[in-house]
Amino acid sequence: MIIDKFISYLTFRKQESGEKSQYLRMMHGINKISILMFLVGIAVMIWKFSK
Repeated sequence: MIIDKFISYLTFRKQESGEKSQYLRMMHGINKISILMFLVGIAVMIWKFSK
């Protein structure tokens, strides 16, 4: 299911075996950071608008 893949992606669980290039790992790291920053931004907006 999509939610399971998303959770495993955020929790750094290994999904597939095989050799990954350094650039692909860096891209996944940047994607994880941007997803977390987006979620924090949404949480801050909800907190500010709820006051």
